[in-house]
Amino acid sequence: MTASTDSGLLICDKPQGWTSHQVVGRVRRLMGTRKVGHAGTLDPMATGVLLVGVNRATRLLGHLALHDKRYEATIRLGGSTTTDDAEGEPTGGADASALTRELVEQQLPAFRGTIQQRPSQVSAIKVNGQRAYKLVREGEQVELKSREVTVSHYEVLAVRQADGFCDVDVEVECSSGTYIRALARDLGEVLGVGGHLTALRRTRIGGYNLTDLPVVDLESDERPELLPMAEAARLSFPVVQLDEEQAGHVAFGRSLRGVTVPSNPTGVLSPAGELLALYRPDNEVPDLARPVAVLA
Repeated sequence: MTASTDSGLLICDKPQGWTSHQVVGRVRRLMGTRKVGHAGTLDPMATGVLLVGVNRATRLLGHLALHDKRYEATIRLGGSTTTDDAEGEPTGGADASALTRELVEQQLPAFRGTIQQRPSQVSAIKVNGQRAYKLVREGEQVELKSREVTVSHYEVLAVRQADGFCDVDVEVECSSGTYIRALARDLGEVLGVGGHLTALRRTRIGGYNLTDLPVVDLESDERPELLPMAEAARLSFPVVQLDEEQAGHVAFGRSLRGVTVPSNPTGVLSPAGELLALYRPDNEVPDLARPVAVLA
């Protein structure tokens, strides 16, 4: 491939059946560079927003993955699986044909707000240096500790009965680190019938969605247009613009005195409006900003 030094972000709509790594491989070929990464892995079964960084923009990805997310999903009540989704082996369940929308909605308040959630055992969380999903595929039993997540929105969109199962379409807005498969599993448990995920679509990560921004056509051979890093920063963080002297300090990774940055992180821009770095406020010195990542 011909090397490219262009840097920026791509908003991809990951197709069903693709791994997130396959999307990265496709973008590498389209953009002509090996330096490509993604923020917020999606399982092969899932579709929707996958943020892909190219060249210097890969240094933004760890920060972008921390944004809140919105999903549309289908939960099948009446059966549990080894993976908490349709790709796993059945592990039991009970007839869910008597469930109604009202009965399902009565359980949802317990899953809203700040909750303790036990991640799915096939998550990418590391256990003794190994990914949990890898250990499970090798036949090991994995028990992951519950952790705090925030579910700000969890609503039923539709309910359908089918052959003893109850399929529930839901919309969820949640913090980074929330597992929608775990929500499906736990809803099935409290209803006493078992549950797993049969469809998942991520419609938003932070300020990035599929309706207001250009989305990459991964099936096309045309080179996609990158979202400039400064524009990506404006969609993600507060930004401040620097003068020439301050921008010169940023190039050497120096702290900035007399520059107020409102949050961790804050994007700092050159006088020409290019993204130079991410900075954070010093916890002890009010007028001091410290570098988080220098991108220039």
